[in-house]
Amino acid sequence: MRCPYCQAQDTRVIDSRLAREGDQVRRRRECGQCGERFTTFESAELLMPRMVKQDGTREPFDEDKLRTGMLRSLEKRPVDTERVEAAIHRIIRNIRAQGEREVPSRNVGEWVMEELRELDKVAFVRFASVYRSFEDVSAFREVIEGLEDSSSSPSSSS
Repeated sequence: MRCPYCQAQDTRVIDSRLAREGDQVRRRRECGQCGERFTTFESAELLMPRMVKQDGTREPFDEDKLRTGMLRSLEKRPVDTERVEAAIHRIIRNIRAQGEREVPSRNVGEWVMEELRELDKVAFVRFASVYRSFEDVSAFREVIEGLEDSSSSPSSSS
């Protein structure tokens, strides 16, 4: 790998570790010419399936679109970036695990709601209100009552 500082071709790996829940390898490298150190990340290049929208159109999966939607719901909420990134990676893993060339966007939306429910209830309601196109206050009430029921159930440990 070329040194980003002096462009020399002679760099060596001085440390390797797993990163991103084992989906990447983080490598510390050192340039043989200038002595600078830098970090690289290695991950498998896997093709993501296409998303099938509700109107039947198809588009490539866009991780930035997923991240933007989740972050918009989480705006001004006390959720660590690391937890958000871990949720995004779980969703991506779910998409890949389908083993299909096309995945309904509805599935992705449901996975996002599951992750947001665990991260932050307010963000979950925000996302659900847009995703499910709430028409009136009663739709909000139903979702909130569902959250209250699930958080007060004996099997819930929150």
